[in-house]
Amino acid sequence: MTTAVISNDRMKTFEELESAVRSYSRGWPTVFEKSKGYKLWDVDGKEYIDFFAGAGTLNYGHNNSSMQERLIEYIQKDGILHSLDMGTTSRKEFLEAFQEVILTPRNLDYKVMFPGPTGTNSVESALKIARKVTGRDTVISFTNAFHGMTIGSLSVTGNSFKRHGAGVPLHHSVAMPFDDYVEDQDSIAYIERFLEDNGSGVALPAAIILETVQGEGGINAARMEWLKKIESICRRWDILLIVDDIQAGCGRTGTFFSFEPAGINPDIVCLSKSIGGAGLPMALTLIKPEYDQWGPGEHNGTFRGNNLAFIAAKEALNFWKTDDFSREIKQKANLVKDRIEAIIAKYPELNGEARGRGLMQGIAIDVDGLTGEICAEAFDRGLIIETSGPKDEVVKFLPPLIIDEDGLNKGFDILDESIAKVLSK
Repeated sequence: MTTAVISNDRMKTFEELESAVRSYSRGWPTVFEKSKGYKLWDVDGKEYIDFFAGAGTLNYGHNNSSMQERLIEYIQKDGILHSLDMGTTSRKEFLEAFQEVILTPRNLDYKVMFPGPTGTNSVESALKIARKVTGRDTVISFTNAFHGMTIGSLSVTGNSFKRHGAGVPLHHSVAMPFDDYVEDQDSIAYIERFLEDNGSGVALPAAIILETVQGEGGINAARMEWLKKIESICRRWDILLIVDDIQAGCGRTGTFFSFEPAGINPDIVCLSKSIGGAGLPMALTLIKPEYDQWGPGEHNGTFRGNNLAFIAAKEALNFWKTDDFSREIKQKANLVKDRIEAIIAKYPELNGEARGRGLMQGIAIDVDGLTGEICAEAFDRGLIIETSGPKDEVVKFLPPLIIDEDGLNKGFDILDESIAKVLSK
């Protein structure tokens, strides 16, 4: 995330009282007060179009009206708010709805685990159960992967800055090249060779963990053929396949799970971010029944019973009762793709490259520092947009899935104006 120039003292409280670790408030130096749909407003009443969506947490937009109504109604009736993993009506109703609306129609058979409130909780639990089930300790991850900020998740994350933040050596993982990481080289053959050769130094792993579209790593979208071959490797060597669908899931790529078009069946799936419906903390770890070998309380957490999140999450599943929402996302994705290609053609000096799929796309720019300038200019003009990639070289488009075509076009118009302004300097 790049840092914008702060031209007033509205950020003084945050600078004086909050830790230096904060990041997004540096790039967007204002105080936000209100939000609805795909828009935010700051304390001065300035309107912003949101192409960030809480880093993928607000797929259904800000303050969805039906979710608001359900939440207010639940609170007014003194519904249970905190319950660890005790049975509650909201937990029961979410589980039943998730089974009926999401899993059964897709012929997916998973036990649903509530590991804690965040994505990294889901990843940690996935790594632990894979090691417990297989009796092995190594996990294969991929270049430019991002799986979370706790120690286990960092061990399978590629970003060196994030890894160094652990402060301790990160063990029991091996990074392999993601789909097209090395140009004109078959990464599948590379992985297979390491597994076949007893002299490779790579032990048979407990699991392979991957994102079908690498969000923080630069909007790198794996080909469906590559995903199928990874699954085949897992089946051949009895390795568990973990799909981290924390950012790419919940409809972000057009289908509820990002791996659906590949026709694969992961052993474990990690969900968080938009599974909470309204931006409320919630995470799931989906585990094939035969691998659900936990002892009671072997993995737990105080906040794995966020009943308000269950309420909003159940309401969000209404978007998936038919295929209409999925079709709308794909139509909007085509619009985004067209606008990206037009920008790349219009500004050849960007050396731009289109990345991603669905409403998880971006433009990789081969000019150091330019993405930060573009995003800062866009913010000044009323567009919330961030960068991603190991060198922040990608302008990343992550709007709420409910955004209309008018909102998308207005956002891209602002981006176009911002690029023109930065290049004219």
